[in-house]
Amino acid sequence: MEQGQLNGLKVWFDDFVAGCYCDDEFVNANLKLKEDHSRRVCDETAHLVDELGLSDGQKIIAETIALLHDVGRFAQFIRYRTYNDPKSVNHSKLSVEVLREAGVLDGIDERERKLIEAAIRYHGEKALPEDLDEQSLFYCKLIRDADKLDVFYVAAKYYRQYRDDPENCKLELEFPDNGKYCPEMVESVFKHRLIDYGELRTLDDMRLLQLGWVYDVNFTATFKRIRQQKFLEEIAGFLPSDEKIEKIKEKVFGYIDSMIARGG
Repeated sequence: MEQGQLNGLKVWFDDFVAGCYCDDEFVNANLKLKEDHSRRVCDETAHLVDELGLSDGQKIIAETIALLHDVGRFAQFIRYRTYNDPKSVNHSKLSVEVLREAGVLDGIDERERKLIEAAIRYHGEKALPEDLDEQSLFYCKLIRDADKLDVFYVAAKYYRQYRDDPENCKLELEFPDNGKYCPEMVESVFKHRLIDYGELRTLDDMRLLQLGWVYDVNFTATFKRIRQQKFLEEIAGFLPSDEKIEKIKEKVFGYIDSMIARGG
């Protein structure tokens, strides 16, 4: 890919997103969330690729994936008024379908197009397929890391807004905020088992899922970024203050620090 192709995709993305907004304030607030998220994931990707020392061509592919990875989210929310995949549709798969229907990637080299589509298709899955080739696996890991970094930012900001002014929080609240969590969620984090989205029952379950994402982080640069930004610490701070949660925090942040030390 060349920079000119990426520039053209940015124009398409701007036009596509602009055409999704409507006269529904609730829908627009949630679409804006994903528009801003996509742009920040591009920024996080740029940071990671610089840390990883990628070539210019690799950087363009990585930013293309970051820009387009969530295009399915817009149709998802317009149709179902939720970002909850188990209650609606697989947004990763839908993103590839949107791109194919619009012919967005038709002018891109077939090998590069397949890399881009694979990374977008699997970025939101609980685990990656075992049969991915080396290059596809790399870009999948890269977008999953960049995506997590911004989700930590979004979640911390959202939890803060909801705590401070719940009546005027216009974003979707997927789960009840009742101060409870399922013991199975704690056990999963202790055992480094990734939690399936369909297992979640409460907002604190979601927070535990987000803490457990550290076991699916792939690059030392990402672990360093997590520590630098401190959004995950803020998310952890919204959980109930009890002995089990304190042990979870100690385990999760100890794991992050050990991975940073191991990576140098």
